[in-house]
Amino acid sequence: MNKAELIDAIAANAKLTKVDSKKALDALIKAVSATLKKGEKVALVGFGSFSVSKRSARTGRNPRTGAAIKIAAKKVVRFKAGSELTAKVK
Repeated sequence: MNKAELIDAIAANAKLTKVDSKKALDALIKAVSATLKKGEKVALVGFGSFSVSKRSARTGRNPRTGAAIKIAAKKVVRFKAGSELTAKVK
């Protein structure tokens, strides 16, 4: 499912227009992004939680040449599915 299909699904399920559904989805993405940027966790009960974790610097290998390369430390977004979501997928 891509963003346009998700907007269509939101519009159909919530009986909203596609324009309103797009605004709602964009607002959700903006709010989650801003919260994660501050280093805070976003928990949606039953759906899951988003968090930021730090990945330390490490040494990797260039698959083409086999040469060792340094991979810089960075922050990554993690998602842990909630129990209700996990149960619906099974």
